[in-house]
Amino acid sequence: MGAGHSHVPGDSSLGPAPHRVRVVVALVVGPLVLATLVGLWVLWPTGDLEITTPGADVQRGTAKVEALVPCARDSDGCRAAEVELLSGPGAPGTDRAILPYGPGAPQVEVGDRIIVSYVGDSPDGERYAFQDFDRGPPLLTLTVLFAVGVLLLSRWRGIGSLVSLAATLVLIAVFTLPAIMAGSSPLLVAIVTASASMVVTLYLSHGFTVRTTVAMLGTLVSLVLIGGIGWVFTTVVRFTGQVDEGSQYIATIAAQVDLRGLLLAGLVIGALGVLDDVTVTQTWAVWELADVDPEATARGLFVRAMRIGRSHVASTVNTLVLAYVGATLPLMLVFSALQLPFGIAVSQEVVAQEVVRGLVGGLGIIAAVPVTTAVAALVAGVLVRERGAAQRAPSHRA
Repeated sequence: MGAGHSHVPGDSSLGPAPHRVRVVVALVVGPLVLATLVGLWVLWPTGDLEITTPGADVQRGTAKVEALVPCARDSDGCRAAEVELLSGPGAPGTDRAILPYGPGAPQVEVGDRIIVSYVGDSPDGERYAFQDFDRGPPLLTLTVLFAVGVLLLSRWRGIGSLVSLAATLVLIAVFTLPAIMAGSSPLLVAIVTASASMVVTLYLSHGFTVRTTVAMLGTLVSLVLIGGIGWVFTTVVRFTGQVDEGSQYIATIAAQVDLRGLLLAGLVIGALGVLDDVTVTQTWAVWELADVDPEATARGLFVRAMRIGRSHVASTVNTLVLAYVGATLPLMLVFSALQLPFGIAVSQEVVAQEVVRGLVGGLGIIAAVPVTTAVAALVAGVLVRERGAAQRAPSHRA
């Protein structure tokens, strides 16, 4: 393999990272991985959490509507259905289920797959009740289409992306949610979750390379900034965290959960995906610029890559803020119908939370671009010099 052409896969043709760069990377990544593992060990929930509240012990399953039948109860408008039980108590088998009725009730038709709750024996013989539609099959179809699309575009690299996504979802299910329910600090749990997800996602999706590590460092710095600013402003604006039915229900059944910390946890985890996109793009941009310019300097790489970064920030921040605006659009319509002044409407906690999320996340993105670009330019500048020295070496020997 000729001089200047051997390189780590995924690091373009800049050549392998010098020994001192690899040492610095190891000194940075090693403690981060160790701290993440320690955090997982310390915060990992132990034992089952006992929750006693109405509805906590209700058994549920899935069923298919075979026929609509008259309701046995003496109530105007009551509806029922003969259902084939597919899972849950009584499955497999057939039984009757009460359907929702009244103004605004969902319309259930023959052939629909529904989720039913088991209400036990009743005088009218209807032991099940409709809870919701079973959306599992269409969601599974959409998931398969998504996976196929990722694989068609990204090929083998897409496999790593899908595996990392699955690992993140499993981590949230088995660690993040139980740890928060057990009473651990939601912010600390979110930081450990984000750190573990970041390491797994970036390295599986983009390979164990120096530039992947640079992207990870930029993401880490931005997450710390988001956590800090988020903590300050959720305290200053006096958020309670009890703004919707979900948070109010959690406050009732699990008083040990810090709802304001839960808001911070959602902010950190929600920003991680956007930050990954920004830091990876910036790092790859620096590497590509260095790859085509054998005389590139760290300063020159930083200046040129920042031109790309400014455009990226403008579009990404807009996307992030609009996503949070969309989440509160129905509520904003209510405020509009009530003709509340804009300042008062925005000051409502349910809206103000989305404002804080959007602006704090935007600040994290703004910080991620120069930080990541600067680190990437410094490292790429070293690799450019090493490549130049390797290419000049044969002529010197001659």
